[in-house]
Amino acid sequence: MRWKPSGYRLGQAVAALAATIMTLGAAAAEQGGDVIKIGVVSPLSGASSRYGAYAVRGAALAVDEINGAGGVLGKKLELVQGDSQCVPAEGVSATQRMIRFDNVSMIIGDVCSSVTLAMQPVVEQAGVLLINAASSNPEITYRAGVGGYKWTFRTYPTDEVRASAALQFAVGKGYTKFSVLSVDTDFGRGAIDFTKKYLSRYHAQIVSEDYYKETETDFRPVLSKIRYVGAQAILMYGLADTTPIVARQMHEMGLGGKVELVGNAEFTTPSTIAAAPDVLNGAIETVAWLPSWPDPRSLKFVADYRNAYSGDMPNVHAYTHWEAVHLLAQAIRNARSTRDSDVRAALIRIKYDSVMGPITFDDHQQAVVPIVLLEVTGGKAVNEGVLSSRVDYSAH
Repeated sequence: MRWKPSGYRLGQAVAALAATIMTLGAAAAEQGGDVIKIGVVSPLSGASSRYGAYAVRGAALAVDEINGAGGVLGKKLELVQGDSQCVPAEGVSATQRMIRFDNVSMIIGDVCSSVTLAMQPVVEQAGVLLINAASSNPEITYRAGVGGYKWTFRTYPTDEVRASAALQFAVGKGYTKFSVLSVDTDFGRGAIDFTKKYLSRYHAQIVSEDYYKETETDFRPVLSKIRYVGAQAILMYGLADTTPIVARQMHEMGLGGKVELVGNAEFTTPSTIAAAPDVLNGAIETVAWLPSWPDPRSLKFVADYRNAYSGDMPNVHAYTHWEAVHLLAQAIRNARSTRDSDVRAALIRIKYDSVMGPITFDDHQQAVVPIVLLEVTGGKAVNEGVLSSRVDYSAH
């Protein structure tokens, strides 16, 4: 695989670069030479670097596969990497450097919703494709396609869809009193904001609401409050690394089997369940993909990923970035062109067979893909159903 880091210094003033971005579209209109450059903007340093590493590895594996099969339109793919640090200004800088200096006209990013939201006007001004493969704030979709940003596409389900599904299932199990313990980011707060839209529909209520910083490790004071207010379940949209810490502290405080976890924070991975099985038993989570998904192509991806990366198990971000590269490659083939406007038109019309099911885009350029509802039962994640991720825009 050809790999080129985006090597210009971080920290340039976003406002100054934004003034120059209007001149960049012509340079990125069509990629010449014998390579097609695809940018990946993700957090490679900072608290969210774990997710960024998965994203880059998944994309790199797809590039290797495609290049090994002869490339696309006779050209090899080349990955260009940018570090957002999960900070909007840094993500914008990385995006602008890719467009201006690396001549990238297709970008996949970011894992962090706040970064993707900041990237949208930049790629719009430059006429560069943005495939959002991992961040889930619904505003990204509302702003895309007929919402205004015609160069933004998303292949990942929104928090609104996932939050509604998780809440409905939890209420069906008898939970009506919820406490909030989510990460203090656009992802964590956004998911709760959209959950609140559906509380009255399901006759549920939030009895306490707290958000944690990415570096926090002591949750005992908040958990004491949650126990005091009589919550039946905790709505948690947060970091995978934090979930085992919270679960162990819930176990210490005797909350296992008394207060359930609902949301999205990798409750259902074997390593998280092992941290506190009594707490994780009964946890409810909606996911875009899981390593045990029985599709043969998915199982091959897992095996190839583990073989390439020393036995490491891929997470959902590795999968979605791998799939996004293959989706882009198919769009280029369909367009028979690397011109960004031609590839954009091909994406609008595409019917792509992902491992989770067919991908098409609605008029907000949001992919309609299945999501899986999981519940931890007997120490294992059990598939409770496959749901549509179609967005109900009338509820916005």
